[in-house]
Amino acid sequence: MSIRSQLLKGVLDGCVLAMIEKEEIYGYELSQKLQAFGLMGISEGTIYPVLLRLQKSNWIVGTMRPSGNGPNRKYYSLTNEGKENLKRIRSEWNLLNDPITKILRGDEDANNC
Repeated sequence: MSIRSQLLKGVLDGCVLAMIEKEEIYGYELSQKLQAFGLMGISEGTIYPVLLRLQKSNWIVGTMRPSGNGPNRKYYSLTNEGKENLKRIRSEWNLLNDPITKILRGDEDANNC
């Protein structure tokens, strides 16, 4: 597994939840929007296992709806539990983001931060 894949695996749940928070969305559309943000290589093969795991955890719920062109699609929305977990993910991300960025950027020591 590449370094990029390992890093992405750690934050993908939060990214998916944040996208679903904005609007109900189906899997293919979700992968396209993540790619539009620059997360290239996020295919349906990557997204659907994440969606299934989040659904089993009761963080999201899927509802089948007719499609304007083609078969029905499963649209995902956040549950209350999913909203709470997204808040926790954001909070943890905010606590980790600055120190990790400073460390990886090569700042000399913690006192210069």
